[in-house]
Amino acid sequence: MQQLSSVKELGLRSNSRGSQVVSHSSSSVVPHSTNPSTPASQSSTREVEVLRSKIKLLEDQLAKAERASAASAQSPIWDSRGNQSHITGIFHVHREAPSEGQAPTMSRTIVHKTRIFGQSHWINGVAEFMDILETVEPLLSADNSKVLFNLQKCKYLGRIIKSQRTPSWPTPSTPDLPPKNLADALVDVYLRTYECRYRVLHVPTFRKDYDALWGSDTPPDMEFIILLKLIMAIGAVVHDDNYSLRTQSVHWVYEAQTWIAEPDFKARLTLPFIQISILLLLAREAVWVNGALIWITVGELVRTAVYMGMHRDPSYLPHRSTFVSEMRRRLWNTILELALNTSVDSGAPPLLTLEDFDTHPPGNFEDEDITADDPSPKPDGTFTQMSISLAIRKMFSTRLAIAKSLNGIGAHCSYEETIHLDTELRTSYRAICRTLQGYDPGVSSPTQFQIRMLDFLVRRYLLALHTPFYPPSLHETSYAFTRKVVVDTALQIWCAVNPSSDIMTTRHRNQPQSSEPDYLARLAICGSGPLRMITTQRRIPLVLSPLRRDLLTVVENSCKWTWKCLQAGETNTKGYLFLSLVNANLEGMMRGIPEDQFPLLYLRAAEEAQATCLAFFEERVGEGEENIQMELAGINEMPFESLPNLISSWDFMIPEQFDLTSADSIYWSSCGFS
Repeated sequence: MQQLSSVKELGLRSNSRGSQVVSHSSSSVVPHSTNPSTPASQSSTREVEVLRSKIKLLEDQLAKAERASAASAQSPIWDSRGNQSHITGIFHVHREAPSEGQAPTMSRTIVHKTRIFGQSHWINGVAEFMDILETVEPLLSADNSKVLFNLQKCKYLGRIIKSQRTPSWPTPSTPDLPPKNLADALVDVYLRTYECRYRVLHVPTFRKDYDALWGSDTPPDMEFIILLKLIMAIGAVVHDDNYSLRTQSVHWVYEAQTWIAEPDFKARLTLPFIQISILLLLAREAVWVNGALIWITVGELVRTAVYMGMHRDPSYLPHRSTFVSEMRRRLWNTILELALNTSVDSGAPPLLTLEDFDTHPPGNFEDEDITADDPSPKPDGTFTQMSISLAIRKMFSTRLAIAKSLNGIGAHCSYEETIHLDTELRTSYRAICRTLQGYDPGVSSPTQFQIRMLDFLVRRYLLALHTPFYPPSLHETSYAFTRKVVVDTALQIWCAVNPSSDIMTTRHRNQPQSSEPDYLARLAICGSGPLRMITTQRRIPLVLSPLRRDLLTVVENSCKWTWKCLQAGETNTKGYLFLSLVNANLEGMMRGIPEDQFPLLYLRAAEEAQATCLAFFEERVGEGEENIQMELAGINEMPFESLPNLISSWDFMIPEQFDLTSADSIYWSSCGFS
């Protein structure tokens, strides 16, 4: 407070002197305004500007000191609750304990090993079900229970399956490509899905280089080969319903990661290198090669782009062609999206402000237009290849504010602020929807995939915004709006990515079916990015809500949906196990089973789930491999106390990681949280 008083006193005195000097200087400058080049006039003007700058600096310091003082005076009381389970491992939930007259307690952060998750991370929803895991835990430890042993067997088999897909590290790049008809299909599906969401390529230029690649006898440019393989790796995720090209896509990502890790960094400060860096991040997330950690790598990408001046609008830099200027704006726009969205996915602060850049949004150009001389952008009412990206950009500032309110280190978003941000986002989205509806479908208009992906993005932020207040909303009428938002939006997301759901069959029975594959549903099942995680997380509110027939249908179908993910190549069975326990909980409540019988109900559900997964994995690996069968038989003889270190993992609802360095055996226990 003494420092605050000193700053305040200094600021007030400076303001007083500054106002007097400015007034005096202004009066002396005005008579000479007809001759601004005189030395006296220039000197007075400089003095005034210097004083104004000093005053502004002192005012900023005063404001920061006052905010810090207010935050210190109103700092919340934190309650840390530790939980331990053989399924989830040890974690700590930090809750803000309510003072008198405040809102009910809510989770603020969750800590597991060396990671800390903010409120936007999907695990905050799952944490509400820890009572189920705590109830079944004693039975899992019983001598006659096979759940943990089967879980360990599934994990062992899952590692074998992953090792069969994973190449050695490093993986040198080669010019080898799949047959052209397959490459054409993978490129096409990428352009139909990811490229219309994250603008990375100039499509005509890419098409020209791609066609030339197949018709040339000269050695191909390895930089373009890496870019193409990343495009194919992403396209492979939605190429078919069962992700048949998973092994190839993993290999392509490893090649790109090896190439980009080469030490010749300075020579790669180019736009093609930025394009490859973006595509590698998208591929790592979709294929799930260390996908949970891409927020860290995005930080490096942001700094690389800043070092290249991409955070400054081209109009403030030496003259460049329209093509180069627009590509810089497009790539910076995509980098902003990656920085923001990975912040929400990882539950980490965005570490980005609107004051950190002045690059304008890209123009509403078709790709062909920016290669012309002095082109003019299309009107806002004309749909182009940039329209969806520009629509998303219009909501950037509001979404950034949401991410900061949820994951900032001093984030204590009040319910009033939550409602304010909700209103801002909805208002922007309504205006965008009116624009999208105004496009002439006979000329050019967004695809159903683009519309659904845009809708998913908005709902994702609304749900992240309201999730902290959802548990209290089940008991407090003052949060009734949050309860409605979370339940309705979670249901809409589930229906969007699960068109075969009984709910969708009932609601849309008479609607015409599209001949185009459902890429959004494929991304949710085969892909491993935010669509999969958010779909998993958003089923949780439907379970916590008062029993409704449509919500019960979603919960009952959840295990079937998760099983499809396993069939598409997922190797983590804990999500299927967890949802089986949740379904058992609902079944017990609906049947009116006495409370003391719930643990046995959970145990039977867990045993059945793990037995089903084990049989599936054994069939996939191959029962004829004698060494694997001997290893599995030996697990049954392992001492129980050795199992937790082998099977406990917080990431029990998301895909298993591919490790680029094969360092699974290294664990720095001294670096973890206690």
